[in-house]
Order: sequence, then structure tokens, then C-alpha cells
Amino acid sequence: MKSIRSVYKIGHGPSSSHTVGPYRAAQLFGGWYPDADIIRVTLYGSLAFTGKGHGTGKAIRSAIPDAEIIYNYEETDLPHPNTMFFEAFRNQEKIAEARIFSIGGGAIRIENKISDDEREIYPQKNFSEIIDACKKENITLTEFIRRKEGSSLIPFMKEVWEAMKDSVERGLKAEGILPGGLNVARKAKTLYEKRCYNESADVTMNRMIAAYAYAVSEENADENIVVTSPTCGSCGVLPAVLYYMEKDRGFPENEILDALAAAALVGNVIRTNASISGAECGCQAEIGSACSMTAAALAALYQLNIDQIEYAAEIAMEHSLGLTCDPVGGLVQIPCIERNAVAAMRAISAVNLSRFLYTTRKISFDDVVATMYRTGRDMDEKYRETSHGGLAKIYHSDTKL
Repeated sequence: MKSIRSVYKIGHGPSSSHTVGPYRAAQLFGGWYPDADIIRVTLYGSLAFTGKGHGTGKAIRSAIPDAEIIYNYEETDLPHPNTMFFEAFRNQEKIAEARIFSIGGGAIRIENKISDDEREIYPQKNFSEIIDACKKENITLTEFIRRKEGSSLIPFMKEVWEAMKDSVERGLKAEGILPGGLNVARKAKTLYEKRCYNESADVTMNRMIAAYAYAVSEENADENIVVTSPTCGSCGVLPAVLYYMEKDRGFPENEILDALAAAALVGNVIRTNASISGAECGCQAEIGSACSMTAAALAALYQLNIDQIEYAAEIAMEHSLGLTCDPVGGLVQIPCIERNAVAAMRAISAVNLSRFLYTTRKISFDDVVATMYRTGRDMDEKYRETSHGGLAKIYHSDTKL
């Protein structure tokens, strides 16, 4: 498997596969051919259908200001749902072309090339093999990660955590209407400040975690800086829970950073053996993955054993199976923002169950990841980030957007 560092990418929202990935692809291709007179980018599949709402063209032009962008809605026989075709011209003649795929979480793959920004450092292919390695060496999951990743992992995780906290804190202060035409109002500040009469401790916890998740997700929807965890569309789940644990529960930063690493390893397993792309496998691949990552992070933070960590991640994913990606208007707002808050609370419930019931489990994390991938591949295209079905279709019909 690749380094876990590739799971976290700091960049502009609202979509890692539709903004961060295309930006990186454009930056790369444009750098190869700086003398081109024209660079044409054709977007296919989900990038064509929801690219305008997700700001894909804006992201590409932030790397190549004069890029000519074409949205191809007709071609369906694609090697990946997020396909881009780059062409460079000089003196009206084509000098180069490349097909690049935005494969989720801001990662890209160039056709017929091996990416050089991610190196293989884990011989293990799945979580079962990781468990075996940890038990054989009698080490914890976080110790296993540190040995594989090296000393530079800590400053990287610190940078990631600072960016996550910044997105929470900005979002808690911001007010107003999110862009895109749905007239969705920001709600994080209200959730954070509005206490119910005689509010119990549990209600306060849920309200705070929801406020933190809304804060990050609303920053993402407003195209501000967030961290893919593992995607932009699911970027509020993990920061919400860990921010609560640090700010409201007093867990020290060094333990938060270890929890982030555990989360990234789980995301890495999912990405390696299935997908974190909503365009490929629906929202189960985004929110489901984020929920699993968060459950693993929290279990590691509580210093549960590796079997409990695995079970927490498995519960979180199992009960996200079949979740569709149907963003209204092609925007990462409805149902995406609220879904981040719900998934954050589900992750906590998964940890609470795993703490007591891990010896009774029947399904492995690897099994549920494989199931998620098969479910996603079987899912109708209209439920995989095209805005052609589900809530996107119903809401569009009712409101005539």
C-alpha cells in the first residue's frame, strides 16, 4: 500500500475528485507544456455532469488560466467515471495529449503511467494482514504506522491537523448563504451557540460535534480550504470528532495526531481494495469511508486494542452500505453537509459497540470493504454523483432549479 500521507490533501473545496484532483492534473499537464498556445481539457462522466456545480472548470483554470474546457455528456464507455482528456496545441497543431483520471480524495492517475508522488511502503494489502503484523511484533497500530512512515510523519500530521482545526474555527464564525443557487444558509454558528433549556451532557456533545461537522462541510461548500478525509465531500466527519476530543475533552495533541494516523491507515485500506470516490461507488465510498476512519481514530484515541479498532471501522462501514451520492444541483450541500454530522455521531456509536462486543463479531473489515466496492459497482449510474437520481432528481423536479 501507499503512504497514508496521500489520504490527506489540503486544498479548496467543494469536491476532492472534482476540484482538488482536476487542479493537480491541470497543474501537472500545464507544467509539462508551458509553451503551448492552447490547452484543451475535455471532461467526461461525473466531471461533465456535476463539474459546473462542483467548480471543476474554476479549479482547472486556477492552474491553467486560459484553458479551453469542454463538457462531454455523451460518451459513456469510460475507463473511470472521472475522466479528463488534456490536449496541448502550438501553432494550431497538437503537440501532446494525456488522459488523466481523478480517482478520489484528490488523487489522480495518468493513463499508462505510474504516479511518482506515492510510493509503496506497506507490504500488507489489507487490514487482516496489518493485524497479523501487529500481533506478530506485539506492537500497537500506531507503533506499526510510525515504523513504516518514519519520523517525518509527525510534522506532516501536525500540518494536516492545523488545517483541519482552522476549517472548524472559520466555519463556526461564518454566516450567510452558500453559493450555487440553492439558498442554503450556514448553520454551524447557530448549532454552536444555541443551547436548549436544561440541555443534558449527551445533547451538548451531539450538538457540538454536529456544529463542528457543519462548520467544515460549509467551508467546503463555500470553496474554502479543507482537508480531504478522505474526500472533500466527507471532510467534516473526522475533524468534528477529533476537534471535540481535543477542545472539549482535553485529549493532548500528540494523541490526536496518532489517531489521525490510524484513521489514514483505514482510509488507505479502503482506497487500495475498493474506492473512496462517490462517482465510482456512491456516497458509501465517501461518507462510509470517513465514518470508518473516524471510528478507527476514536478507538485508537481511547487506546482500544487492534481488534476493537477493526470492529469499530467495520461497524461504521457496514451501516453505510448502499448510501447513494445524489447531490442536489450538483452542489456539495444537500444532503452532503447534514450527512457529515450524522456520520460523525454514527462513528462514536460504532466505537461504543466495538468496545464491548468485539469478541462476538462475524464480519471482518476487509469483508465489508469488499462488499462496499461490489455494491458500488452494482449501483445505477444515476446514484453515483451524476445528480440524475435520488434527492437530486426529486428536489430538482419540485423546485424547478
